[in-house]
Amino acid sequence: MQAFTDARGEDTADELWLVEHEPVFTLGQAGRPEHVLAAGDIPVVHVDRGGQVTYHGPGQIVAYPLLDLRRLKLGVRDYVCRIEQAVIDTLAAWNIEGARKPGAPGVYVDGAKIAALGIRVRHGCCFHGLAFNVAMDLEPFHRINPCGYAGLEVVAMSGLGGPGGLAPVKQELLQALAGNLGLRLRPGSDALPGVHLPQHTGL
Repeated sequence: MQAFTDARGEDTADELWLVEHEPVFTLGQAGRPEHVLAAGDIPVVHVDRGGQVTYHGPGQIVAYPLLDLRRLKLGVRDYVCRIEQAVIDTLAAWNIEGARKPGAPGVYVDGAKIAALGIRVRHGCCFHGLAFNVAMDLEPFHRINPCGYAGLEVVAMSGLGGPGGLAPVKQELLQALAGNLGLRLRPGSDALPGVHLPQHTGL
């Protein structure tokens, strides 16, 4: 992400990476190590996004939009709101009501966090992104203060009547991201216009 963002020019096509990580805790730039309570056998990786500590693991969609926000005429706050709205719209497809929480980026269901957001913007272009809990083991979240909040409850779609796999959620999320960012899906393709989806992502 860093290399792609640093090397891109005005005409570089945007990319959207969808991945499913092996178990890992990531700690943002201003992240406080004391929010990692008991990592155990799960590695802790320091990353250059905003935010505190979160967990990534199997059964979670991690979306990394690598977009030229200047070209899309989006400010950072507007971009964050649109990404959150894409998750809210995706949840609605399964009759799950997602919501924002003032001062705490991400998406929540009845006060429990279902999607975490951590981004970085460099030269008007964004990287890092969104972690969306679909059908995953939530136990590792008890080993941290999620996003720096002690006792914050974390949920996944599968525990709320949602699907038990990533594929249908991935398709719905792509449609929602396209709609909220003002992009069109290419006919017969998962790719957004000007957005390349690598074939090695594992989703």
